[in-house]
Amino acid sequence: MSKVTGGLDQPVYIANANDGNGRLFVVNRHGSIRIVLSGTLVITPFLNIDSRTDDESYDERGLLSMAFPPNYGSVNHFYVYYTDVNGDLVIARYGLTADPNVADFNSEQIVLKIPHPTNANHNGGQLQFGPDDGYLYLATGDGGDGGDPPNNAQNHNKLLGKMLRIDVETGSPQTYTIPSSNPFTQTAGYLPEIWSLGLRNPWRFSFDRQTHDLYIGDVGQNRYEEVDVRPANSAGGENYGWRVLEGSNCYNPSNNCIAPSAYISPVVTYDHDTGDCAIAGGYVYRGAIYPSLNGTYFFGDNCSGRIRALQNDSGQWQSILLLETGMNISSFGEDEDGNLFVADLGSNSIYEIQGLENKLYLPMILN
Repeated sequence: MSKVTGGLDQPVYIANANDGNGRLFVVNRHGSIRIVLSGTLVITPFLNIDSRTDDESYDERGLLSMAFPPNYGSVNHFYVYYTDVNGDLVIARYGLTADPNVADFNSEQIVLKIPHPTNANHNGGQLQFGPDDGYLYLATGDGGDGGDPPNNAQNHNKLLGKMLRIDVETGSPQTYTIPSSNPFTQTAGYLPEIWSLGLRNPWRFSFDRQTHDLYIGDVGQNRYEEVDVRPANSAGGENYGWRVLEGSNCYNPSNNCIAPSAYISPVVTYDHDTGDCAIAGGYVYRGAIYPSLNGTYFFGDNCSGRIRALQNDSGQWQSILLLETGMNISSFGEDEDGNLFVADLGSNSIYEIQGLENKLYLPMILN
């Protein structure tokens, strides 16, 4: 692990614009986005919306992530996900000033607002553009409180506890349209934005930049954390089981714990027995520096600071504990070249993942 920069303010996401400029964009929960260029933290924030977000009282609220559209170099706008002063979930579009390293605070266009219960937790917070379709994917939490009492994650008429897919780049209307290929557009009783459901608090998902498979890190309740993987050719509609299941295990017997075959099972889970408590989903390594790591998915845990690796070996998913970092891991990220980074809330720093190639081997020990 190599430190890239410190001096951040609760970093919770790392992104790149894929525009050839080599910048890293670090999202700070307290409302700002900072640029790291050639290892140096640019003094002027790229964006500061602290006045628009509720970030002071609760450590799961605030500015949570950002995403650049595939043609960012020509459209010069981007998207952010934050909780507003009322605690509701907001997806907004921002443009740039004459300086490409400074966004226009006054250019905000609200794309989507999702009412959130008074609970401060389980806001989800991830944005990513699909590599094949160019649509915006976003992951929402179940609305908080223990065990999802309203059953939001299974409620077809709620956007909470879901993966959503919307088209934000058509420009008409300026908010969004529903892709006709979304799985529930013709299903009565389902909101058409829903791509998949049954998620508790999906804290970071990503697409493999080579295969375009989708990886989701979903935070568990009391016992189990999970990684869910769906292939690039998925038509959506998956149900990941929460609140009936936690991981692959029965959580809510009052629902008769419908057989796991009715849901999409995680490819790997891990328990809380040794200090883990909240997964931070990561990325599949596709960089050029460490060929032996090609195809390996890296993810971590917010409480323990452990970094794990996941691989598919001849159809069998296997996970290994790679590193005890002692960090308060909030997120992973990748640069334009596929190098991987991790954000540490404890030190308000980001680090590049290096030096792990000799720790990884197959067959791995299943955790």
